[in-house]
Amino acid sequence: VQLQASGGGLAQAGGSLRLSCAASGNFFSINAMAWYRQTPGKQRELVAAITSGGGTNYADSVKGRFTISRDNTKNTVYLQMNSLKPEDTTVYYCNADLRIVRNGRIRSYWGQGTNVTVSS
Repeated sequence: VQLQASGGGLAQAGGSLRLSCAASGNFFSINAMAWYRQTPGKQRELVAAITSGGGTNYADSVKGRFTISRDNTKNTVYLQMNSLKPEDTTVYYCNADLRIVRNGRIRSYWGQGTNVTVSS
């Protein structure tokens, strides 16, 4: 199982970026999917999460600016980031809770980080 993240890069303050993360490999189902971010020396923090049914929750710092969504037909989660701020600069990681086989245990998988840099 692999989670492949893409879409990071450089944006100006007030601008937008869209991150994508696709799950591939052999698995039975995907439960929740999420985006986290981590600045060196700090704990990884949840940015946004989405359940298999589409329920979402966001960190207070990104509410109203970021939107998480998923396409279950493509096993992909997205993070639309608008009104970006310099403090959003860091490495973003996608996460997915997968069930490898029917009735199997749910396991958490991580994608590689993708860098987001917001200039002032």
